[in-house]
Amino acid sequence: MKAMTLTAYGENAKFEAADLPKPEPTSGHVVVRIAASSVNTVDTMIRAMGRDLPLSPALPAVLGMDFAGVIEAVGEGVSQFAVGDEVYGCAGGLADLQGALAEFMLADARLIAHKPKSISMREAAAMPLVGITAYEGLERAGIAAGQKVLVQGGAGGVGHIALQLAKHFGADVYATGTGDKQMDVIKGYGATPIDFAVQKIADYVSEHTDGAGFDLIFDSVGGANMTNSFEAAALNANIATTVGLLELDLSPAHFKGLSLHIVFMLLPMLSNQGREKHGAILTELASIVDAGALKPLLDDTAFDLDTAGDAYDRLKSGQAIGKVVIDV
Repeated sequence: MKAMTLTAYGENAKFEAADLPKPEPTSGHVVVRIAASSVNTVDTMIRAMGRDLPLSPALPAVLGMDFAGVIEAVGEGVSQFAVGDEVYGCAGGLADLQGALAEFMLADARLIAHKPKSISMREAAAMPLVGITAYEGLERAGIAAGQKVLVQGGAGGVGHIALQLAKHFGADVYATGTGDKQMDVIKGYGATPIDFAVQKIADYVSEHTDGAGFDLIFDSVGGANMTNSFEAAALNANIATTVGLLELDLSPAHFKGLSLHIVFMLLPMLSNQGREKHGAILTELASIVDAGALKPLLDDTAFDLDTAGDAYDRLKSGQAIGKVVIDV
């Protein structure tokens, strides 16, 4: 099979075409003919940082975590999928798991689900990592109907899914961003946009919550931005974040009685624990998509296997609006 491999790591590491053996089905796994794969920030981090990142695969490496495709073969013990099924998932591209930048991929059946029927392969490939992350974060933070929810980074990969899911669960949803394009994305999904570059936190908290603060904050920006989330939160609020790699003074969170939930979506893949939860979330997300309540946003630039490196550069540039997808 054709695959794109990295033989070295680094900011400007090049993907090289390689002819690799087609994987054979093993117990509990399926072989998927890949139709499309999407690029996530963690993919670009692996390419740049290599073995300095504990989850990076050994070289030569086939990256690509997200995919959509068709089952080509089924291993022993797999009963929920059959040859010819259209599926999607996040099941490789790190540690010892081959990624989706290849014509075929071996995937743990617990990590995948039947693809949503109402969207394309490209759209389905954009969903798994960001969808699972958003769903898990909102679930752990206790999302409930009637809450005032703030999504930090509402036009981003995880953020635009989180705000749609929060609306689906009955919340009154607000989201931060900046610039006309991001504001339009947020409004287009039915949330109230907040331009963080224009409006101070105290002002939008006053305007939208009468000064009480938001009941739940999904912070897809994370890092130092968490201090902004602390300021915008109501007393005893829940905050879910996807980026907690920093030292941070938690005093503001303490004096508000906040609960902080750090979502590291890749844990089941890395630890081989709880993988079935990802399959269950993807199944639920497919139902939400097919009910018309969730739709991924795709960047309009086209890439294929031969231009995979350009796709990674596109995401890294910050110019992409929506998920960057590679057709396989």
